[in-house]
Amino acid sequence: MSGPNTNFDPKQVASLDVDAVEAMVADARAAFAAADDLDALKAARLAHAGDRSPLALANREIGALPPAAKADAGKRVGQARAAVKTALEEREVVLTQERDARVLESEAVDITLPVGRAAVGGRHPLTTLMERMADVFISMGYDIAEGPEAEAEWANFDALNVPPDHPARTMQDTFYVESADSGVVLRTQTSPIQIRAMLERPLPIYVVAPGRVYRTDELDATHTPVFHQIEGLAVDEGLTMGDLKGTLDHLARQMFGEGIVTRLRPSYFPFTEPSAEVDLECFVCRGASVGDASRACRTCGSEGWIEWGGCGMVNPRVLAAVGIDTDVYRGFAFGMGIERTLMFRNSVTDMRDMVEGDVRFTTAFGVDA
Repeated sequence: MSGPNTNFDPKQVASLDVDAVEAMVADARAAFAAADDLDALKAARLAHAGDRSPLALANREIGALPPAAKADAGKRVGQARAAVKTALEEREVVLTQERDARVLESEAVDITLPVGRAAVGGRHPLTTLMERMADVFISMGYDIAEGPEAEAEWANFDALNVPPDHPARTMQDTFYVESADSGVVLRTQTSPIQIRAMLERPLPIYVVAPGRVYRTDELDATHTPVFHQIEGLAVDEGLTMGDLKGTLDHLARQMFGEGIVTRLRPSYFPFTEPSAEVDLECFVCRGASVGDASRACRTCGSEGWIEWGGCGMVNPRVLAAVGIDTDVYRGFAFGMGIERTLMFRNSVTDMRDMVEGDVRFTTAFGVDA
């Protein structure tokens, strides 16, 4: 029996020849280098590193070799396949980077170009202004007081010294929740909050009460059945009309700017005594239109003053109704409409614009009033 063929030369298998294997590697490298995108590289990978590639087919020939030749041929093909894999990975990294760069360039957004955007809108100016007015009083040490909009008739009228036969208590001016004898109304002012504050809080009391109120008015340019007020109340020892005037002057300056002048004009309210109307010097003509037909002012009607709200010293009957000793304590109260203040500050001519929900009105104010 003959022995193994130890003289077999693997070069006799053409695909395993050293020059042939090197040529396969060179062809693969050339194909990878020629690929100009990842799709072309994928085709080159299948052709030179796939299951039907020349190196894969050469690798299959190794099994037909005698044992003495397998090691050398296997090492040669293995090194060749590793070189092809390295070349493939290196080229893939380069092409991936080039692709990413192209994507970044082609999909870049020029943030300097104008674009169409949905309208931002804005908070309702009444809300913003009401908060700003409340902040003025918070800075002076006042507290914010709140109360229900459906209020007891006693707190809305009786405790405020409004007599039973007062016209404001009739169905013509007041919304009753059920009937005129139900004892529950939609508050006609935020004054009931002051009553609740005097019943619930320890003395001295300094509160401001912003909120929504209701009256049976027709909706027109200067009236609305639902509107907003802000009222203030101070109850302490030794308070005077001078303290009231100073408080209102400070509020006026914060709302309308430095140099604005106020005056108190005698009036009557059941819950204050003495009572006064608060007038503002016309911030358009500053009184220069009075008696001068050539300088007529539409804002104040050439009267030089604009009515802003009401005020006065708290009627002792109101203090007594809530159990406050009128021999020791005195108080002052005031109130003005938020809508009216907004009309003055921002030259709004029609109150209906504030309630109709037209976004063109609120957008003009943005997030501030």
